[in-house]
Amino acid sequence: MAVDSKTAKKIIAKRVAMELENGQLVNLGIGLPTMVANYIPENIEVTLQSENGMVGMGPTPEEGKEDKNITNAGGQYVTINKNGMFFDTALSFSLIRGGHVDVTVLGALEVDQEGNLSNWIIPGKLVPGMGGAMDLVTGAKKVIVAMQHTAKGDLKIKKKCELPLTAKGQVDMVVTELGVMVVTEKGLVLKEIHKDTTVEEVIQLTDAELIIDENLKVMDI
Repeated sequence: MAVDSKTAKKIIAKRVAMELENGQLVNLGIGLPTMVANYIPENIEVTLQSENGMVGMGPTPEEGKEDKNITNAGGQYVTINKNGMFFDTALSFSLIRGGHVDVTVLGALEVDQEGNLSNWIIPGKLVPGMGGAMDLVTGAKKVIVAMQHTAKGDLKIKKKCELPLTAKGQVDMVVTELGVMVVTEKGLVLKEIHKDTTVEEVIQLTDAELIIDENLKVMDI
């Protein structure tokens, strides 16, 4: 399955949005996860939180209509919905550490079949850093990793993370442009695949040992 990065991110964001349920408080990490706000189904009402101090975050603004005072934790322009509010990061992290976030969606450098996550440092390279990821993945009720399946040919879904860990055993679900995987006690289960790929291709592009669900489905996007 050969798609450009822009298309891959759109596929991932659309599929992640389908996991959200009415009434949830949802944190969207920087980068790709922010796109999820653009694809939330009309019949689903969630409250989006950004750890720099915002609840009621809306979708990405139209080009030319950005407000320089309204940005997410990654400095990207976002919008604020009616009844949304701003506050300091102390209160924001009280929500996170207090277990009030239902779902957090974040990217990863690596994730493995045990639900371990590496997303904050590559030795010798400049990357965004820890941010609120460590708090979010341990404080949220559900952790969804939204990322492209590979990075310039390098396999990102590992048997065991090789980079320094952000958190151990906290990932619940991994969504890529190729499929949906769920972390279980038995290992990493492939639940869905994209219509333009095959199980064989997903296995080839995954270092982790995948368990193929007996009711494997095609991603409904």
